Amino acid sequence: MKHVILMADIIDSGKKDSQKLMSDFKSIVHSTNKKYFKFLKSPLTITLGDEFQGVIANVKTSLDIILYIEEELIRKKFNFKLRFVLLDGIIDTMINNKIAFEMLGPGLSEARERLSELKGSNHRFYISLDNKYISDILNNSFLLLQILISHWKPEKDYETVYNFLKYNDYKKVSEVLNKNRSLIWKRSKSLNIESYNALKNIIKTIPKL
Repeated sequence: MKHVILMADIIDSGKKDSQKLMSDFKSIVHSTNKKYFKFLKSPLTITLGDEFQGVIANVKTSLDIILYIEEELIRKKFNFKLRFVLLDGIIDTMINNKIAFEMLGPGLSEARERLSELKGSNHRFYISLDNKYISDILNNSFLLLQILISHWKPEKDYETVYNFLKYNDYKKVSEVLNKNRSLIWKRSKSLNIESYNALKNIIKTIPKL
């Protein structure tokens, strides 16, 4: 039977402080499982130290999870990024609803292969659904999203970006950050906040097509 499989791993995990990295990674996985537990057939589970896998109820929730994780990394100012693979794949064994272990099937093998292939490319997102038309739109949308946010730096930009995502109003952000309105308005333009929100809305709308 086919299921929606989500896998991800940390980019260049070997180049970072392993103890802090794992602590941060576990906190992201924990908060995601807590927020979306009603929609997880099998919860996100860290499998190889710097990688997680899970089985999600539907594509819409899977996309929401990816966007949530990306924004949690920003909110918490974590200095690492993830690669994601999302696909419709066959799992032959029973779905383990407690932990994403002890499951086998070509879908899980393919997801891991695609994740490995991403390591040799510049792309952070790979999506393969039964609907190729939807898959192509999502892959192109996430590529644009990746390019857009690749310029955001944890120490320099993340606090400002997060407040824009939270309030979506440069006047409110200027109050929260206690900075000049004109400066914050200019920052919204240089950070491409409007473009980010537009792409995010497109990604969230696509599963409804």
